[in-house]
Amino acid sequence: MTAETRLREQVCLLAKSLYDRGLTPGASGNISARLEDGRLLVTPTGSCFGRLDPARLAVLDAEGHAHVEGDKPTKEVALHAAFYETRPAQTGAVVHLHSTHSVALSLLPETDPDDMLPPLTAYGIMKLGKVKLLPYFMPGDPAMGDAIRGLAGKRSAVVLANHGPVVAGKDLEAACYAMEDLEETARLAMLTRGLNPQMLNAAQIQGLVTKFNVEWDD
Repeated sequence: MTAETRLREQVCLLAKSLYDRGLTPGASGNISARLEDGRLLVTPTGSCFGRLDPARLAVLDAEGHAHVEGDKPTKEVALHAAFYETRPAQTGAVVHLHSTHSVALSLLPETDPDDMLPPLTAYGIMKLGKVKLLPYFMPGDPAMGDAIRGLAGKRSAVVLANHGPVVAGKDLEAACYAMEDLEETARLAMLTRGLNPQMLNAAQIQGLVTKFNVEWDD
């Protein structure tokens, strides 16, 4: 089995796991992952994460601009390409979902747009750092890519308001696991909203940032 075949199967396996657990409904969400030769493997537009076919995944050139083979890629290619462009050393895969609690948190006026996840758990900080809340964009709007470029590579995770989270990771598993931590932290934030939860304090946060080399600066 070639490395490309393994990655194709991994994309479909992890996508189905996310779908089966209700983390992205219907035909929503998209995944990209970098192949060994630099090209990008991308889920097709309008596809359901629960029924992806490894042989029909789209392949783009290394810049994410030209469609090389496979089905038509997601309309949000610009969003993915911007992460590969601005975080080339840290990004081997990008995952975008329409997960319920992350979207819900993006709708609340008290959510901090520069650091939208409250410090409720260690893993929320270790795996994500600060999560940026970006404004609403129409799905497929290339301006989403411009918004990512405006962060100058300083964030590995963002949430598009009224839309959903996007996470870049060193490989596909890392991106998926970090995405799960994002949604779980958002779920905890919604569950404990108005209950005055005991959050991690500044010293505890700094301890995690230092020990696990978390990207934390703005």
